[in-house]
Amino acid sequence: MPASTSSPLPLHAPVVLDIAGPSLNRDDRRRLAHPLTGGMILFARHWVDRRQLTALVAEAKAIRPDLLVCVDHEGGRVQRFRTDGFTHLPPMRVLGEHWMRDAMAATDAATAVGYVLGAELRACGVDLSFTPVLDLDHGPSGVIGDRAFHRDPRVVTLLAKSVMHGLLLSGMANCGKHFPGHGFVAADSHVDVPVDHRSLKSILDDDAKPYEWLSTSLAAVMPAHVVYPKVDKRPAGFSARWLQDILRGRLGFTGAIFSDDLTMEGARHLEGRTLAYADAAIVALQAGCDMVLMCNQSQVDGGRALDELLDGLQSRADDGRWAPDLDSEARRQALLPQTAPWAWDELMREPVYQQALNRLP
Repeated sequence: MPASTSSPLPLHAPVVLDIAGPSLNRDDRRRLAHPLTGGMILFARHWVDRRQLTALVAEAKAIRPDLLVCVDHEGGRVQRFRTDGFTHLPPMRVLGEHWMRDAMAATDAATAVGYVLGAELRACGVDLSFTPVLDLDHGPSGVIGDRAFHRDPRVVTLLAKSVMHGLLLSGMANCGKHFPGHGFVAADSHVDVPVDHRSLKSILDDDAKPYEWLSTSLAAVMPAHVVYPKVDKRPAGFSARWLQDILRGRLGFTGAIFSDDLTMEGARHLEGRTLAYADAAIVALQAGCDMVLMCNQSQVDGGRALDELLDGLQSRADDGRWAPDLDSEARRQALLPQTAPWAWDELMREPVYQQALNRLP
């Protein structure tokens, strides 16, 4: 059944969804207009060139002016836009290697990476990249691998903070991921349910340290679809113990929390059950997430899963099984840029941008 917009407007728009292609179709426009849609996530299939991307984002924001337009654009192998002027950014491990040669130069290079990344995206209308990766490079995780800065949480923290400084200079917020740490497990949560058997103390003393040390700097956090059974039987993104007791309570984090993609294998299999998308979203939101992501479903069966999520959440809000959260909505709104971006041609002549290009590793 198509997602409806006939119900009263909830004062919380927690759904971040994808669209089918490089231009909006009728179903995309309908879903973006849904009162529960607060964000749109872009992938490489949404890219043709800068002119097209800028027009796509502008049309989406004409439908919902406060739409948070997001992308996974980290550098290295996770960089969605690579042509028509976009700078090829290095994987974060390169910055960690730079640190081992010259720590202070590495921090400046990391700031340059953050500024170039944020400024180029913002010049096309994109509001937020899900970066930096705060996972430690333990070695066995192929899905993390060179996306991690370093094995040492102190190095990760200082390089990530430098990247975040660059993002801030460009007017973009940040999102640290994947709390409390995905780098220790070999399994890929896109296709499996990773399990990390370490104790809470072991995790807090190592992988989670960057979240403690960046508690006043992080604007957003994305938890891992990893189960830490010595702490909770649920994956971190569905666990009130991880998100409320530990991340917010113990570590003092006050920003926004995104679920990772609800379609990933590690997302919907909870305690021996496979949940419907709307039920998985409710569990994540009630555990402490402010927003939930649904990725790569708009081209599958006409986007049926997206409509099931939107309609299911709306139905649960209407009958009182889920209550929209005004604090969560305020945290979503706080991620929207507060300054006007450079136009692309102006950015190319901007002195800080030119210096940042010169300082890239």
